[in-house]
Amino acid sequence: MSRFWSPVVQTLTPYVPGEQPQMQRLVKLNTNESPYGPSPRALAAINQQTNNDLRLYPDPESATLKQAIANLHGLDPKQVFIGNGSDEVLAHVFLGLLKQKDAVLFPDITYSFYPVYCKLFGIEYKTIPLGSEFEIQTTNYQAPNGGIIFPNPNAPTGRAIPRKDIEVLLAKNKDSVLVIDEAYVDYGTESCIPMLRGKDCPENLLVVHTLSKSRALAGLRVGFAVGHPALIEGLERVKNSFNSYPLGRLAQAGAVAAIEDQKHLEETSAKVMQTRARLVKELNALGFDTLPSTANFIFTRHPKHAGAKLYQALRDRGIIVRHFKSPRIEEFLRITIGTDEQSNELVTTIKEILASA
Repeated sequence: MSRFWSPVVQTLTPYVPGEQPQMQRLVKLNTNESPYGPSPRALAAINQQTNNDLRLYPDPESATLKQAIANLHGLDPKQVFIGNGSDEVLAHVFLGLLKQKDAVLFPDITYSFYPVYCKLFGIEYKTIPLGSEFEIQTTNYQAPNGGIIFPNPNAPTGRAIPRKDIEVLLAKNKDSVLVIDEAYVDYGTESCIPMLRGKDCPENLLVVHTLSKSRALAGLRVGFAVGHPALIEGLERVKNSFNSYPLGRLAQAGAVAAIEDQKHLEETSAKVMQTRARLVKELNALGFDTLPSTANFIFTRHPKHAGAKLYQALRDRGIIVRHFKSPRIEEFLRITIGTDEQSNELVTTIKEILASA
């Protein structure tokens, strides 16, 4: 510990991202990246921008990207906020919208960056337990609060709740912001973005998206939020007090092309969903208990084999999945949906591990 650290740094326990191992032979199923490449149109757009104009600052407003997102979702560009990955967007959301006198509410099992942001920005928070089947129960979020945030589908469980439940929650939670983190929405979950269209756009609903998952641009770092223009203005104030140029020229160009190539998104997402269904069936046949998932990952456990040991046995054989040493979920593995070939290798390897045990 350095004596030059500020008091807040001394109290932080940083978020730990998924491992990015450098092993030669590897089946990497631990960070929910897309198993398929980005849109060819996105790659072409990025390549086109690799010229002498890189000496110039990019558009600080990302106006073309905002317009593309607005066009796709039937919104006004004033309803769109752009950030350097959805993690940066979420950081601005916590500081700009969720730092209130009452505690922020989010699930006890969820994206582990949420409590990190709260501690970084000095935000009081309260966790709401998931149900017995690891489901988010929106009726438990009706206490006074300084904001509510949860992923839909939730992470790391993969479980989603229908939009009608969120509509009911929003109607009963009019005095604070409701933030829906839709990082994995394109794999079978109802988006809340349609609720933001037209003159009846609610003042307190914000939806956050990333291009790192279904758009396969994790290496480019692009995220966005959509909501009422007043919420977006608040986020812009935070951004322009922190980093006025969050997205470079290459990121903006690639993101616009990816947003406009909806066909590529739909085709690759469908492949992931097909592989997910087959993998769940095969694992369940081996005795695994797998939660219902509408994400590009599954959350599964075997009643006769410890999660930590299965994780290590897979790792020893060159297959990396995610294991969380947390109460209630320490026996689970979170497995990213890869290609059919990766899925086949995973199942074959698990069969070998179970047989040897």
